[in-house]
Amino acid sequence: MSGKKAMVSLHALLVLFLLHMLLSGAFSVPLEHPEDKNAEIVQNYLEKFYQLPSHQYRSARRNNISMVVEKLKEMQRFFGLNVTGKPNAETLEMMEKPRCGVPDTGSFVLTPGNPRWESTDLTYRIINYTPQLSRADVEAAIEKAFQVWSAVSPLTFTRILQGDADINIAFAQGAHGDNSPFDGPNGVLAHAFQPGRGIGGDAHFDAEETWTKTSRNYNLFLVAAHEFGHSLGLAHSSDPGALMYPNYIFREPSTYSLSQDDINGIQAIYGPSSRPVQPTGATTPRACDPRLTFDAATTLRGEIIFFKDKYIWRRHPQLQRVELSSISLFWPSLPSGIEAAYEDFDRDLIFLFKGRQYWALSDYDILHGYPKDISNYGFPSTVQAIDAAVFYRRKIYFFVNTQFWRYDNERQSMEPGYPKSISRLSPEIGNKVDAVFQWYYFFIFFSGPTYYAFDLSTHRVTRISRSNEWLNCR
Repeated sequence: MSGKKAMVSLHALLVLFLLHMLLSGAFSVPLEHPEDKNAEIVQNYLEKFYQLPSHQYRSARRNNISMVVEKLKEMQRFFGLNVTGKPNAETLEMMEKPRCGVPDTGSFVLTPGNPRWESTDLTYRIINYTPQLSRADVEAAIEKAFQVWSAVSPLTFTRILQGDADINIAFAQGAHGDNSPFDGPNGVLAHAFQPGRGIGGDAHFDAEETWTKTSRNYNLFLVAAHEFGHSLGLAHSSDPGALMYPNYIFREPSTYSLSQDDINGIQAIYGPSSRPVQPTGATTPRACDPRLTFDAATTLRGEIIFFKDKYIWRRHPQLQRVELSSISLFWPSLPSGIEAAYEDFDRDLIFLFKGRQYWALSDYDILHGYPKDISNYGFPSTVQAIDAAVFYRRKIYFFVNTQFWRYDNERQSMEPGYPKSISRLSPEIGNKVDAVFQWYYFFIFFSGPTYYAFDLSTHRVTRISRSNEWLNCR
């Protein structure tokens, strides 16, 4: 069978498969042209990143559909989606996110064949530049991206201006001679090749993307640091907190450091750094860890948002999956480690607290003039941080150490007689509240790995269980 006929046959099979899934209720949202648009998305994605063959289809139609189902399941397992084998809404949404062009191969592993550079002293050369940034900005981003890896390993990187370098860096568009054409703005942002001679180690960036040194569009430093991981022999990681996670996620460059997953990967190839103090990275929190605690929690227009370190979980009442994301993905200018949060239902705002600072947000937009100091609420200087906060009937309850305060949102003043002991509110909760939000006629308190459902009508705790039940862990 010719390659062109095989491609037509595969497209037809995917059309039939997607139509079957649509009619059987696999899609939870109306799709504009499922027989065209979604078949193309699934086919292209699985071919590029999950080795779905694009030719030589000699088996029966049912076996071909079975192959698509298995590849979809493989992709869903990698990203922690519900493993259905169906191109449902969350799967299609994941497929449309901007990402690296290197295929995925499972949870943290080295590139197949475990390629590595024999020398730890490597050279690089910037072949050309993007006009969207100054030459100095490009050079600084590239240098910093290499430093991310040299800081945790014995690797060194030296820039050369001419001649043959180990790692050549170039901006290109469309087909550019390496059998991996770029697809224009968004989609595939860049790709790199495993260590080796010739094109080995080289990194290419799509010249049609908008490259920046900020949170807008695509930060060159972050994408370059990811691609250089491939240049050194690392494959993709399924850890959403890892630099080697395939999808683009913005993180603040000025404070960026590798996750422990990335450090483990590079040191598995080249060994640890020779520095006397070994660097360590952050570990991505696991939803079903029985020891999991939350830093803060709040509702937001029907969703529940849980904060932990530099991450958030978003629980939507109409979606089965609870999504883990980086705080910086939604609020690039916010710090990690948010300590308290509440939703002001009267003003349709949420407020986030860290230390003595707080921010007001409308949906996902930070209001102008923030952060402000918590002295605006009437807190004395002795209060240096808030542990938890919740809004109820135009009152705001603030939990600080073993006490709670109540703020009148209409009068814009702290009520007299506060603070009071948390144990007076409910002895079962104990003396410390990590997070709290209102859910129907309950305050849901979190203290350590345990949550307490406090009935607002009876002023009694009616349920005590593990905190991560709210993340669908049973």
